[in-house]
Amino acid sequence: MKMSKKKGVLFLREEYGEGFGKYTYLDGDKYEGEWKNGEWDGQGTFTFPDGEKYKGKFKDGEYHGQGTYTWKDGRKYEGKFKDGRQNGQGKMTSPDGDKYVGKWTDGAANGQGTVTSKDGEKYVGEFKDGEYHGQGTFTYPDGTKYVGKVKDGECHGQGTFTSKDGEKFVGEWKDDEEWNITEYDKNGNITGKWVNGVKHK
Repeated sequence: MKMSKKKGVLFLREEYGEGFGKYTYLDGDKYEGEWKNGEWDGQGTFTFPDGEKYKGKFKDGEYHGQGTYTWKDGRKYEGKFKDGRQNGQGKMTSPDGDKYVGKWTDGAANGQGTVTSKDGEKYVGEFKDGEYHGQGTFTYPDGTKYVGKVKDGECHGQGTFTSKDGEKFVGEWKDDEEWNITEYDKNGNITGKWVNGVKHK
């Protein structure tokens, strides 16, 4: 933080930048909250000229601790921050009704989490760098379900897809397509197979 950027400031102890203070920067950024040794530290609110806002805990001039970040497009993150980025347990919601609840690392979904969409689709499982990645379960409004491995947002690896009528597709998936799969009817009878992506009766 460059102290020379300030346009106006009020501190309880002005000479050290301690206590509660307000800053308005030349670029229009605003901070109001607690300070320590001239840095944002404690509870505060940082507002950008375009309307984006962070409200929560700060440490050594960074978002750090529990807080809420709101984007100008209406998206909102509520949860843990560390060193200025989402880290820990948190929830992201969007104006269209989509929601992610789970673990974050370095500003992206990483670890165990849940995504629900406004149309009723749901994913529960592992994430890596913001993508579905690892073991997970997809459920859809029509009653179909996939349980198994996911890579870069697609069904990839061992998994089972179950249709709303009880049919099952069990085996290896590749890039969201049947690869080495056995198809069963609702009574458990084999009705088809895929070998290296080619369907055989």
